[in-house]
Amino acid sequence: MAKSRFTALLYGWITVFGIMLVASLILSLLLRFTSLGSSTLTWTTLVISIIALFAGGLIAGLKGKEKGWILGACTGLGFTFFILLYQYLGYSSGFSLTQLLHHGGFLLAALLGGVFGVNMSSESNS
Repeated sequence: MAKSRFTALLYGWITVFGIMLVASLILSLLLRFTSLGSSTLTWTTLVISIIALFAGGLIAGLKGKEKGWILGACTGLGFTFFILLYQYLGYSSGFSLTQLLHHGGFLLAALLGGVFGVNMSSESNS
């Protein structure tokens, strides 16, 4: 049982980082070849991040098939922990208040995605 939950979390994290990687590539190309401004980029990355974490929670919930709120929360917390480690070890700085608020929203998005994923998986199995 624990192995299937970890596998579901792994799928969720891979989904989140895959979406982030593709979105980063697209946004960098848009920055290079268009007149996209930094204020637009800030809101765009926030929306893409929320969508990515919702999708990661959804995939984790679909794969886990039970306790979606826990799977979603662990997906969001794992992402936040990874970003905190990257920022702290790479740049020697912690989270600002704005980043804490953003990551709180990311956690909620992943949690909701996990709940929806479990409910979608139980409907397809019934």
